[in-house]
Amino acid sequence: MTNALDDIKLNNDQIAWRAAQDIEDGAYVNLGIGFPERVAQYTVKGRTPVFHTENGVLNFGPAPAEGEEDWDLINAGKKAITLKSGAAFFHHADSFAMVRGGHLDVAILGAFQIAQNGDLANWSTGKGGIPAVGGAMDLVQSAKRVAVLTDHVTKHGDPKLVERCTMPLTGVGCVTRIYSSLAVVDIADGHFWLREKVPGISFDDLQAVTGAELKTEGDVLDLIVSGEGAPV
Repeated sequence: MTNALDDIKLNNDQIAWRAAQDIEDGAYVNLGIGFPERVAQYTVKGRTPVFHTENGVLNFGPAPAEGEEDWDLINAGKKAITLKSGAAFFHHADSFAMVRGGHLDVAILGAFQIAQNGDLANWSTGKGGIPAVGGAMDLVQSAKRVAVLTDHVTKHGDPKLVERCTMPLTGVGCVTRIYSSLAVVDIADGHFWLREKVPGISFDDLQAVTGAELKTEGDVLDLIVSGEGAPV
């Protein structure tokens, strides 16, 4: 089944594009280290979200072109960033005061596991893992909305959407929406609610690679990445 999924699943840029479509104009948004950083590349035309990074920058833009980096301008993942008009710099402690004060509309992170009750596990002390939970713990408990970008299954084909997380938790009951390589899934009332799925997979096959029951309410839309600026 895992090999078959490779032919129909979205790539990371397509997942990031889909997540960007739901960011409201003027929203204050924190993008997690790694994969979620790509969301900044796909800001919807006509909208001006304000991106925040916990090392102390507000209102940064997409990554610069290769060779045009200014390495004094980086995000929390030490990646080069550009600045938008009106960008601000501030102390790390002030940045976390913004987070803990509930001033972020959206936090977008990656994940190892997401439970049907909204629990999130996205850090590990294992070999090659991030050595500590870092700022993610503050972000998921303080942002008004928490979204996750992830492949639907692990490299070994195991579900990442599960009944209960078995890895160390980043936050409890915090995730509201999942953008996976196969579907868009909301979390409400302790359940996964399927909103969109890629056209190449049936509901039964999607359920087979999901570690908890997928509920539906009304029509399940096709998850299609298309339009101006959409990645292929």
